Amino acid sequence: MKIPTIAAVLGLAAVVSAEVFLHETFSDGEGWKDRWTASEHREDLGKLEVSPGKWFADEAYNAGLRTTEDYRFYATSTKIPKPFNNKGKDLVIQFDVKNEQDIDCGGSYLKIFGDLDPKTFNGDSEYNIMFGPDICGPKAMVHAIFNYNGTNHDLKKSISAPKDTLTHTYTLVVKPDQTYEILIDGKSKADGSLLEDWDFLPPKTIKDPNASKPEDWVEEAMIVDETDVKPANYDDIPEFIPDPEAKKPEDWDDDMDGEWEAPSIANPEYQGEWSPKKIPNPLYKGEWVHPEIDNPEYKVDNEIYAYDFANVGIDVWQVKSGTVFDNILITDDIEEAKKVLDETKALHSSEEAAQAAFNEKIQAEAKAKAEAEGAATPDEGAEKIDLEQFEPPVKFDEVPPAAAEALEKAKEEEILEAIQEEAEKKVEEEDAKKPVKDEL
Repeated sequence: MKIPTIAAVLGLAAVVSAEVFLHETFSDGEGWKDRWTASEHREDLGKLEVSPGKWFADEAYNAGLRTTEDYRFYATSTKIPKPFNNKGKDLVIQFDVKNEQDIDCGGSYLKIFGDLDPKTFNGDSEYNIMFGPDICGPKAMVHAIFNYNGTNHDLKKSISAPKDTLTHTYTLVVKPDQTYEILIDGKSKADGSLLEDWDFLPPKTIKDPNASKPEDWVEEAMIVDETDVKPANYDDIPEFIPDPEAKKPEDWDDDMDGEWEAPSIANPEYQGEWSPKKIPNPLYKGEWVHPEIDNPEYKVDNEIYAYDFANVGIDVWQVKSGTVFDNILITDDIEEAKKVLDETKALHSSEEAAQAAFNEKIQAEAKAKAEAEGAATPDEGAEKIDLEQFEPPVKFDEVPPAAAEALEKAKEEEILEAIQEEAEKKVEEEDAKKPVKDEL
């Protein structure tokens, strides 16, 4: 009889402890409708369908929950088959998203809840974690929002979301030591401490409310030198001087043109308005720093990461529909999440080829349609036009009111210009009759 080793027992325990709490693949056709409940909070919520989208690598594998109506809110949720608390466990939230509509403004994130009434589910329903991409115009970001004591706290770091139209896998890992990591397609985009990268807790220290800067505290590092005296004749130096290199033009006539003056230039000896120099202040004590004390509101919490989980929901607004959600995975098994990710990544190149083929098909159809519409020729039996008897649809002897008004205005401007030219001509003739001054 073989006796299991301690290592084997521990390994078996690790396998047993690793659990998949939810893995939604939408692979059973219309079966998803038995698991997901549409909210009844409002009547105009968008409709969802299971579809792989317009292009795909594997129709069955890539089938997911797809938004179908533009300018709509979407709100639907499903129960986690086995509710759980992640205290003392790793938590992995992972899902695939394809924004094949080239999304311009809309969310494609998930919300994970404890208790939830699916019928009244809406944007104000309190969740534990919201995670995933949110895109609007040039702004494309990944949210990682945790609810703590009734307040939502978003990640302080900025993570960009891909804006292409292919499938991407978003992964959030939270560990019992209150560290985290966010990955996109298996590549790490952010990691660190929950306590440092979110403002869950108040600061450890605060400024001492009983402390204030002493009245005799001197913060001026430099002071005016009282012994400094303005040099004699300092103010006699002009700011501008005549250009010494300027020369009077040869054709300059003092009688006709007036006395010539050289143009001014900046005086290189001018030093600006005088002010006394400054010297170090012997009484300077440095910048006063407000002393700090321990914050009485600060309390260590080593379980910020832990929640009770029971529901998962999609609550988004989209201007253009077409987003496909798939492979929604919630587990404490990091290796299982990697396995699911690898299956999706294995189809990436095939999906790119499928997208290229779809685009080529659309372009070919558009080209064929344009050629078909442009190839239309007049029927041979069509009535021919008699150019001698033909009357154009526009009668050129009838000027539209707007055109007539514009024409009248143009004539008035032409008459005014002619009067002005005639007046200028008369002034020139009068000047020519005046006697010219003798030039001796």
